[in-house]
Amino acid sequence: QVQLVESGGGLVQSGGSLRLSCDAHTIRFAISAISWYRQTPGNQRELVALISYDDFTTYADSVKGRFTISRDNVKKVAYLQMNNLKVDDTAVYYCHSSPYWGQGTQVTVSP
Repeated sequence: QVQLVESGGGLVQSGGSLRLSCDAHTIRFAISAISWYRQTPGNQRELVALISYDDFTTYADSVKGRFTISRDNVKKVAYLQMNNLKVDDTAVYYCHSSPYWGQGTQVTVSP
């Protein structure tokens, strides 16, 4: 059974940092693209960042320069380092590796 398990969410003040982790031990991690999405109530999930199997990265314009996606192929974990967080970053963040999704982790940024 394939599982993607996110962790690292929480409550942080505006300007703070969090690092999300996506544990993907049960997929062929090294040859898979991994992405992070986020979703707020009433809205569709939006792509935040993606890292390809060969470390090509892409980011949503709203997070460029603040978020960094990375991967550790030995540990089979993907990360999303989030710096200078803003209230608008508040959302449930999901790890995705097609066609699988994690359960999501809540990130809340207070003013």
